Amino acid sequence: MGKVGIVCDSTADRPLEWYAERDVSMVPLKVSFGEETFLDWREMAPDEFFPRLKAFAGLPKTSQPSPADFTAAYEALAAAGAEEIVSIHLTSPLSGTVQSATLAAETAPVPVRVVDTKLVSQAVALVVLAAVEARDAGGDGAAVEAAALRTAASTRLFFVLDTLDYLVKGGRAGKAQGLAASLLDIKPILTFNAEGTIEPFKKVKGRRKAFQELAAHVAEETQTAGRARLALLHSVSPETVADLRGALEASGADYELESVGLVGAVIGTYAGPDAVGVAYHPLA
Repeated sequence: MGKVGIVCDSTADRPLEWYAERDVSMVPLKVSFGEETFLDWREMAPDEFFPRLKAFAGLPKTSQPSPADFTAAYEALAAAGAEEIVSIHLTSPLSGTVQSATLAAETAPVPVRVVDTKLVSQAVALVVLAAVEARDAGGDGAAVEAAALRTAASTRLFFVLDTLDYLVKGGRAGKAQGLAASLLDIKPILTFNAEGTIEPFKKVKGRRKAFQELAAHVAEETQTAGRARLALLHSVSPETVADLRGALEASGADYELESVGLVGAVIGTYAGPDAVGVAYHPLA
């Protein structure tokens, strides 16, 4: 254990071994089907979750970790030798996770810096990765926090859902609430704004056109900002994410593909099946 401990939550949507390999402590959110509650990623993997989601009559409920969950993580890191902790989490407008982490930080045995990324899923993972790199380069807590904040501010996240039903029913649609996406095969490209809420980026007809538009936008941004670190995400939809990857490759976008990852149960509750997305930030 180095002097700076790093904590994140399960909505970074990476497999458990990813955290272990990078010496990151992951605190899971929870998802409930009726009376059954599971820890995101630890007790409910994506390939188990999405078939169950399709068969479930209602919508699963999600919940943030408690302050006690974070207290346990912070105390364990301090006991292992951490002198400072940087705790990196999904957007606060969509979850109380940041609030729980902040409450726990007040009584932690070592200083804790809580980072609200204003992002979700693989975009959060990119922020965590930047923090890990800063820590491994010898950075102190302030430097690791600065790397996380800088990366979060420069990371773009776009996604295309097969249906908006899950997002709307779950109350997370934000400014996308009014989109009549079910009509005429309209596929809205959604994004997260600077406040960390969802808003529509563009509406197009058909998934193929949505991917072409999204890829063209990534290409335009990388031409301006330079080569990007990029992660693709999907809700166990390998053929669909392959189509998006193909559109990106054909667009001439300048990027380093960091990962093609799955959406976990908590984010999947609102994204629904057959959702895909892309997260990226400039490498410079």
